Amino acid sequence: MTAAVPLLRIRGLRTVFPTRAGDVVAVDGVDLEVAAGECLGVVGESGSGKSVTFHSVLGLVKPPGRIAAGEILFDGRDLRGLSPSTMRALRGRDIAMTMQDALTALNPAFTIETQIVETLRAHDVTLPAGRAGSRAARDKAIEMLALVGIPDAPRRLSEYPHQFSGGMRQRAMIAIALACRPRLLIADEPTTALDVTIQAQVLDLLASMRAQLGMGMALISHDLGVVAERCARVAVMYCGQVVETGPTAAVIAAPRHPYTQGLLRSIPSLEDPDRAIEPIAGQVPDPATKIEGCRFRPRCPMARSGCEQPIELRPIGDARQVRCVRVSA
Repeated sequence: MTAAVPLLRIRGLRTVFPTRAGDVVAVDGVDLEVAAGECLGVVGESGSGKSVTFHSVLGLVKPPGRIAAGEILFDGRDLRGLSPSTMRALRGRDIAMTMQDALTALNPAFTIETQIVETLRAHDVTLPAGRAGSRAARDKAIEMLALVGIPDAPRRLSEYPHQFSGGMRQRAMIAIALACRPRLLIADEPTTALDVTIQAQVLDLLASMRAQLGMGMALISHDLGVVAERCARVAVMYCGQVVETGPTAAVIAAPRHPYTQGLLRSIPSLEDPDRAIEPIAGQVPDPATKIEGCRFRPRCPMARSGCEQPIELRPIGDARQVRCVRVSA
């Protein structure tokens, strides 16, 4: 596991969305930790509950969705007990999040300057009042754009999101997220829709910012290759549950859960280019589908008697945990 007092500790998180057919459990008993300065990779197919888990952390689950159970501690402080105004003050200042699609996350009606300055004015208590504060906020906005590698920052600051390329929009969103030097960054699919070269640049930028600021980071991705390269630890999620977690190198080298094994078999191998890609059979089930026992059982080629029983995430040594009846310590 991580340090004795992790920056973020999630225990037994359960997030549900009421429907006419009953409650849909999008996150079911998730346990995660992120230490200061570390990067935790969170991987899984679309619909596995990755984003909803961290929306729950930030209090961004829209009603009638709700957190039904669990504990969310940030630096030892229970976020579930905070008032809405206190959570608004914490978001952006102490915990920031970059969304999947910068084009839709950025407001098309406002300049990049307005959107960075808005965050600074809302959270940066060091800014002076009045005109001096406006000048200081603009100077900080220019500093942030330059910090994320956007050239000619003073000029680009007055432009709108549609005037930026995809990679530059992603950088601008990162600048907004990091404007107040948060202690924890949640990067939700930060390389979506970017070409390989720009993906590498954005990931290098995030790594550099994490090192400079000493912040913790949760990198949400469906790409195990990205996580293998960038994160010291990984949590694999499926159908709202963590099914395997541990040091990334160990999980990649010897995955223990059949779902993790399936994800790795579905990735092309540079070391063995002749190896056939083996996609996981079937699809992620509808969240409203009730599955007894192991959620992966309907798609698992190794399912056997006992898989229909409730299965806990169990330690197996080497700081690893697996949710599978076939795996023992």
